[in-house]
Amino acid sequence: MAYYFFKLLPPRPTFPADMTPAEADLMQKHVAYWRGWMEKGNVLAFGPVADPQGAFGIGILRLDEGTDAQRLADGDPVVAAGIGFRCEVHPMPSLVLPAPAA
Repeated sequence: MAYYFFKLLPPRPTFPADMTPAEADLMQKHVAYWRGWMEKGNVLAFGPVADPQGAFGIGILRLDEGTDAQRLADGDPVVAAGIGFRCEVHPMPSLVLPAPAA
């Protein structure tokens, strides 16, 4: 398995405070997209970060070796819409997870 940190950067520093209705619709599709990957076991966690310097989103992914992590990022509806969202993808050399329940 390979692990990745995804960082979704919004189209402007004031997002989400001034999100348009069209952006809100895309954000719902964004959440559904990542929930789908979560249901398949590929997403360990995702959500918004309320950084005072500007909000952004994060995801921690677990993918089979050789899976193109950038392809998943590019498939995110907010990224694919071409309205200014962008996603950074960073490999994680290791990840500490809780031990499975006995």
